[in-house]
Amino acid sequence: MRSVMSCFLSVPSLCRQWGRVGILACGVSLACVGLARADDSGNLTLQLLDRVNALEDQTRQMRGQIDQLTNQVQQQNATLSKQVEDMNFAMQHGHGGAAAGTAMAAPAAAATGAAPAAVKRTPDEVLKAGNEALLKQDYATAQADAQQVLSGPKSPRQVDAQYLLAQSLAGQKQYRQSALAYYDAYNRAPHGQRAPSALLGVAATLVALNDKASACQALDKLSSEFPEPAARIKSAEQVYRKRAKCN
Repeated sequence: MRSVMSCFLSVPSLCRQWGRVGILACGVSLACVGLARADDSGNLTLQLLDRVNALEDQTRQMRGQIDQLTNQVQQQNATLSKQVEDMNFAMQHGHGGAAAGTAMAAPAAAATGAAPAAVKRTPDEVLKAGNEALLKQDYATAQADAQQVLSGPKSPRQVDAQYLLAQSLAGQKQYRQSALAYYDAYNRAPHGQRAPSALLGVAATLVALNDKASACQALDKLSSEFPEPAARIKSAEQVYRKRAKCN
């Protein structure tokens, strides 16, 4: 099977579109060639998605750690700058004692875990804001909120964040990235509540890419693993089967 989906998983496309992720993704190029020759009629697309999603997960974890360290450094620098400004102001206006008190209070707040208001939002609050932005078709904000939860500590809500990320990418018509994000959402909880919708999302984005053969594979996987899905899932599945002209 040669499809659009296998093409967008090729090395040049990954390196152009993912930046840092592309470097890791290049490592799967030889494996992709071997799989294509060994099983052209099988589930090649879904196998490749598994491999790329594994690399994406590793990269995401490293990026999350880097982002956390960067945020810590920025917060420390901001705290230090504020202390210096307060001390200078107090010295100019003859309130050295007050400045000293302020300077002592800032490290104490940092020690107790105090953080800017934006950082205090819980994953639930971030996801709520992201889904509201999605409904308003503010896809960039929805994407940013989803990525914020994904870059944080591991939790069950990251499945919802991954699904929100896939939806926001689809809204921006970034169908290749959206297909991967949907499949990653499925892989995170293959028996979870989001799994049927995630597989349906994979099929929908593949149809948008005109990769009908791969879309049919995703729909077959959906019907095989979830023979009695919710009515809305079943209805949408039939619609996409017709669009993809599945047998």
